[in-house]
Amino acid sequence: MGISLAILINYNQTYQVVFSNIANEATGKVGARYNAVEYYFRLKKTNEALVAENAELRGLLKSSFETPDTSTIIRIDSLLKDTLGVRKFEFLPAKVVNSNISDQSNYITLYRGTKQGVKKDMGVIGPQGIVGKVIDTSENYCLVMSLLNRNNKVSAMLKKGLYTGIVFWDGKDARYVTMNNVPKTAKVKIGDSVITSNLSGSYPPGIMIGTVAALQSDPSSSSFELRLKTSTDFYSIQYAYLVNNMIWTEQKQLEAKTPKESK
Repeated sequence: MGISLAILINYNQTYQVVFSNIANEATGKVGARYNAVEYYFRLKKTNEALVAENAELRGLLKSSFETPDTSTIIRIDSLLKDTLGVRKFEFLPAKVVNSNISDQSNYITLYRGTKQGVKKDMGVIGPQGIVGKVIDTSENYCLVMSLLNRNNKVSAMLKKGLYTGIVFWDGKDARYVTMNNVPKTAKVKIGDSVITSNLSGSYPPGIMIGTVAALQSDPSSSSFELRLKTSTDFYSIQYAYLVNNMIWTEQKQLEAKTPKESK
C-alpha cells in the first residue's frame, strides 16, 4: 500500500499538490505547538529583555536630562553629557524577589545591589508609577522602603494646575494613598492624575503616583485631603527600575574629593 501511494504521488501532479498541502498543514501544527512550549520557557528572558529596553527608553525621555544653567559655571563630567543636554537620570532594571503589603511598614527586595551600581536613597519606579526608595544595599540585593510604608513621604503635584502636596500611606488599604496640603483654590476632580513634583529629588518629575479617587474638605482648614488610587499595582509587581540621579552622584563625588576646610 505504501509503495503504491508513493508511486501514485510521484507520478501524478494532482496528488503531489494534495499531499504537499496535507504535509505542510501537519508540519505547521507541530511547529506551532513546539513554538508555544519553547516560548513559555523563554518568557523570563523575553521579559528581562523588554525591561532592559524600557530602561533604555526611559533614559532617553526629556525629563531625564537637564539644560545647563548658563548663568553659572559648574564642572560636569564629560561622561554625563549627551546630545539632549546633561543627563540627570539613569534607569537600572531590577527583578522583584520579595514584596510585602500586609504590614504598616512594607518593604520590597530587588535583585540588584552595589556590584550593579545601586546606592542608598535611589528612587524606585515601576512600569506604571513610583514604587519606593532604596534604604539599604548589599552586593547583589537592595531593600526598598515601599510607598506603602507609613514612614515614606513623597513630594507630589496635580498634573492639572501643578498644585503641590505630600503623598503618604495611611496604613489601611494597599490600593490607596493620601495626598494632603493641596490648597482649596485647586480645581480638583475625581480621576485627575497626581505625579511626582520637581522637588522629588529621588524621582524624575512627572512620574505617575496615582489618580484622585475621593477628596475631603475640612471647613477649618485651607487645604484638601485627597485619596489616590495608586498607579502601581503592589499586589503583582515583578520588575522595577532604580533611578540614579547622576547630578547628585557627581556632586557627592566632588564633595568627597574636596578637602574640608579646617575651622
